[in-house]
Amino acid sequence: MTPLLEQNIEGSIGTQKYLCTISWRNGTLLMDEPEVVGGQNIGPDPFSTFLASLAGCTLSTLRMYIDRKGWDIPEIFISLNLTQTTEGDLVTTISRDISFSSTVSADIKERLLVIADKCPVSKILKNQVLISTTI
Repeated sequence: MTPLLEQNIEGSIGTQKYLCTISWRNGTLLMDEPEVVGGQNIGPDPFSTFLASLAGCTLSTLRMYIDRKGWDIPEIFISLNLTQTTEGDLVTTISRDISFSSTVSADIKERLLVIADKCPVSKILKNQVLISTTI
């Protein structure tokens, strides 16, 4: 199978507790944990980065669709968070709230809800994910 990314995402961690350097095709991202759990809060934690991926993908997908339709929606806002229940199997629920800077009709909002679920990251999360790890 052909990878989705031209280059692998690569990361490293040294002796500084929780501070990770993540490299992507054009730059570097620092990831860390909040001070309350022993990090230095230098960068986003893994959960924040995970949700940022969904946020960016959702916003980009909506913008492409809105522009293609020629709708006058100048700004799109998104707010995400997640909860987990550990009773029995681990169940993670992501809340994703989308809003707009201008009034949007109910019909268009309904269509945009469908489109939000069609963003590639949403599709990944709603389908089977297999992780193959080697050492």
